[in-house]
Amino acid sequence: MRPILTLLHRWIGLATAAFLFLAGATGAVISWDHELDDWLNPHLTTARTTGPARPSLELAAEAEARDPRAWVTYVPLAPEPGESLALFVEPRVNPETGRLYDLGYNQIFLDPATSTELGRREWGRAWPITTETLVSFLYKLHYTLHIPTLWGTDRIGYWLMGAIALLWTVDCFIGLALTLPRRQTPNRPGPNHSGPATPPRGFLARWAPAWRIKRGASPYRLNLDIHRAFSLWTWALLLVLAFTGVSLNLYRELFYPLMSTVSTVTPPPFDTRPLSPPDAPITPAIPMTEALALGRAEATRRGWTTPPGAVFYAARYGLYNVRFFAPGDDHGAAGVGPAELYLDSTDGRVLGQRQPWKGTAADIFVQAQFPLHSGRILGLPGRIAISIMGVITAILSATGVIIWWKKRAARLSAHRKRTTPAAEPDRPRHLPA
Repeated sequence: MRPILTLLHRWIGLATAAFLFLAGATGAVISWDHELDDWLNPHLTTARTTGPARPSLELAAEAEARDPRAWVTYVPLAPEPGESLALFVEPRVNPETGRLYDLGYNQIFLDPATSTELGRREWGRAWPITTETLVSFLYKLHYTLHIPTLWGTDRIGYWLMGAIALLWTVDCFIGLALTLPRRQTPNRPGPNHSGPATPPRGFLARWAPAWRIKRGASPYRLNLDIHRAFSLWTWALLLVLAFTGVSLNLYRELFYPLMSTVSTVTPPPFDTRPLSPPDAPITPAIPMTEALALGRAEATRRGWTTPPGAVFYAARYGLYNVRFFAPGDDHGAAGVGPAELYLDSTDGRVLGQRQPWKGTAADIFVQAQFPLHSGRILGLPGRIAISIMGVITAILSATGVIIWWKKRAARLSAHRKRTTPAAEPDRPRHLPA
């Protein structure tokens, strides 16, 4: 059985090494996406004036008036102190062509006190990479590899990274099994020796070396020890990252169907509502201001005390989403995310809700997937841990490839020695008389 596991571990590791190195390195960086974006782009994220912030929905309406081709779909209701108001936009349909306008941007930054536009950018743009798009480029690279739409779907990148995460999940258990010590039998004395048999050492005593890095070892042994010891000490977190990578990238294809077989999952309206074509977004019958008022009133009726933090309109679903959080708590706050209400854009009916840590066991498990993967479930300590785990994942990928390369070189050298015929000894050209 062990040779089979060794073979599986080798080839799964080689198949996933480059992807996991990339995912680990980018994951270590995007744990600090908000902070890095503020540092790289103060001209976009820092407010220019000090005065009271104007109502965010008024600023959104003025932004739409400046560019009628754009449609503001995400509005934070209270910018953080000293920061700009970042709005997400989508293109409207060009009546002349029946297709969406090509805006060249999907995010606008406004001074919250004056409505002055500080800049625009396309979040997640693959190329060219600038300081304005670097963080979002790395963010999307982490889980989609920026693979474009192929064969009529933009999910290829998600499926590929989801498959990598699935192999990684399986390999976590294979790798753990390979660190376990082999079965040991007592050393029985031979016919020419006397004395009692040597009892085998305990399991933990034989497993202990796998957890340690030997000092003064050869480069190969040091590389092996790092690969094995780092894997063991962080095994639980590696498994969490691998499994949540599957659940997030293959949610509809694999995770949701499997969860539905073991527990009741309450689907959000996004999972039950039909998706309109890209060039046919649904025009809402009620404006965003009315959707916010309805959401705020419904939250009060339910006894929710957290204020609304943002309003989002999903144009291809015809849904408003009102999220409830304090300024700044939409990124990096501990827990499983904010409370949310879903409203129909035609009449304002409440179609569903999301309350943190509430619902069936499956609902809570689903809620925890992204917070676990990003570390945000524990706030700042969790983000630090996930950033470190990103570096460790990259190290494990690199050391695994080095181990394979060294063993391959040793196998090839041994094979050449076995197959090369031994050279005949030199003989004198002339025999003595």
